[in-house]
Amino acid sequence: MWIWICGPYATGGSNRSQRAANLRVLNEAALDLFKRGHIPVIGANMALPMIEVAGLDDASHEIRLPLSLALLDRCDACLRIGGESRGADIEVEAFRASGRPVYSSLSDIPNADSES
Repeated sequence: MWIWICGPYATGGSNRSQRAANLRVLNEAALDLFKRGHIPVIGANMALPMIEVAGLDDASHEIRLPLSLALLDRCDACLRIGGESRGADIEVEAFRASGRPVYSSLSDIPNADSES
């Protein structure tokens, strides 16, 4: 499955080092999913290079959220991790509205080779 991973990025990340730590948590989950045979997708990983080129603050939603909402349409399921995040909550609602699964734990997601 292509699995969207969302959680706090800018929320709780008042400076770049805190946001980098938040992104690391998302990427650690992505690595685990990849090792289990899935394709992980994180919106910030796609948006941050464009945000940098545009000269915007990396906490800005100007590019990150619209791009994320467009990308998540391509995914089969969502993994919501971490704490409070308005952006992640919006992403989760998009999955629920379309009837696609939303997981709250890596352990709830089957390995790709065990899916039917």
